[in-house]
Amino acid sequence: MINLAKDALIGPPKLTRFERARIVGARSLQISLGAPMLAPLPDDVVDPIDIAVVELNEKVLPMTIRRTLPEGSFQDIPLMDLLKTRVLQ
Repeated sequence: MINLAKDALIGPPKLTRFERARIVGARSLQISLGAPMLAPLPDDVVDPIDIAVVELNEKVLPMTIRRTLPEGSFQDIPLMDLLKTRVLQ
């Protein structure tokens, strides 16, 4: 099986903080407009942003990240591939 995050030609092989913010924002908008929840939630989580963060941490979001270069070329990377990679510190 090919791990697209390791074969990422554009950007780092992990989710950047900007991509994370974009995903949480987009998902929280979907939730506020009535989209179904994709992960079981604790009883104290009711804010759409908090729900989106829980769903991202549970790795249940079926999204794709499109990374583009100024010249117009791009690469689509599934979110799951970016969340699976770990950076050793």
